[in-house]
Amino acid sequence: MNVLVINAGSSSVKYQLFDMTNETVLARGKVERIGMETAMLTHEPAGKLEIREVSEILDHTTAIRKVLRILTDPKEGVLVSLEDVHAVGHRVVHGGESFSGSVLIDEGVKQEIKRLFDLAPLHNPGALTGILAVEANLPHITQVAAFDTAFHQTMPAVSFRYPIPNVFYKKHRVRRYGFHGTSHQYVSGRVAELCGRPLDQMKMITCHIGNGASVTAIMNGHSFDTSMGMTPLEGLMMGTRSGDIDPAIVPFAMDKEDLSLNEVNSMLNKHSGLFAVSGGMGDMREIIEAAQEGDRNAKLAFDMYEYRLRKYIGAYAAAMNGFDALVFTAGVGENSSLLRKSVCDQLSFLGIKLDDEANEKKSGGDRIISTPDSRIEVWVIPTNEELMIARDTFREAVNKTLQPST
Repeated sequence: MNVLVINAGSSSVKYQLFDMTNETVLARGKVERIGMETAMLTHEPAGKLEIREVSEILDHTTAIRKVLRILTDPKEGVLVSLEDVHAVGHRVVHGGESFSGSVLIDEGVKQEIKRLFDLAPLHNPGALTGILAVEANLPHITQVAAFDTAFHQTMPAVSFRYPIPNVFYKKHRVRRYGFHGTSHQYVSGRVAELCGRPLDQMKMITCHIGNGASVTAIMNGHSFDTSMGMTPLEGLMMGTRSGDIDPAIVPFAMDKEDLSLNEVNSMLNKHSGLFAVSGGMGDMREIIEAAQEGDRNAKLAFDMYEYRLRKYIGAYAAAMNGFDALVFTAGVGENSSLLRKSVCDQLSFLGIKLDDEANEKKSGGDRIISTPDSRIEVWVIPTNEELMIARDTFREAVNKTLQPST
């Protein structure tokens, strides 16, 4: 079975095509600047040179048509015909309390994704647009939705409820949902596999550290607590997001600077975090380089980022009464040896001992970076959310074919 994985945004579509026989990527690519005359399709077929095309692509339906055309192109494609696309999986950011796993897409699922627009206004509309675009091009194909929030639906009420009046939960479902669930689930499963231990007998803290960042406490294979909340704004300091702050800052800032609700929301999501503290740098590589050259703001930004991450790890260690493995993943987590060392060296009270040579290696791939006598294993695991979505899509599509017809 060949599974096409789609991650659709408001003006973009990212895709990967998997051969699920051996879980290999046949092709990957993206369409950017949808809605413009200068939209760009970038296509990377396995074993071939990257292809770029610039053309007018005014909507997602046309974008998906372009993707399907190039996947089946006699010269540049990897499939003979569209019949070789057997199922499509979609990344959907917010599933609310409705979805605790990936599901086959039907009218009810589409309506629920739409109902949740308020909780993910920047993401869910794009996902639904992608679903409808695939439907327009491949009307009879099996489609599956994989939700970033689904993995965290195992959190107990003590973790997901907020201490505010009950009406906000009962009427509006204001609670912690968490995000990056597909990534946290993948890397925790991978560590258990590499350790040769049952996942349901391990406690882990997984750190998805990129421009957006979250930490999850995973107990016996299930999400127990996670740093992001009702939205991705809560939790760690991030590239442009503030993370945890005193909520009273919001009305204070609105009053002092005469800010609208939209303006303060933009401030906290797009103009805070590393970007704000460093004075305009949101990329960790740039911040580390500037800090090493003596930039005090860059050094403060790095130190605050590391400190807040370390606090969450310590809190989750207490919440689970200890843990077995600490996992770093995503762009910063996988590539910044300095951040990993700064965090781990100051968690020595937990018995963590970092192997400095292993930590500095640029080899990539799954690897352990703690010493053999470290009480807690420390891992670097490149995340693969697309593969998780492909696996879920494959499973749901196979189950669909096995169901007796009525």
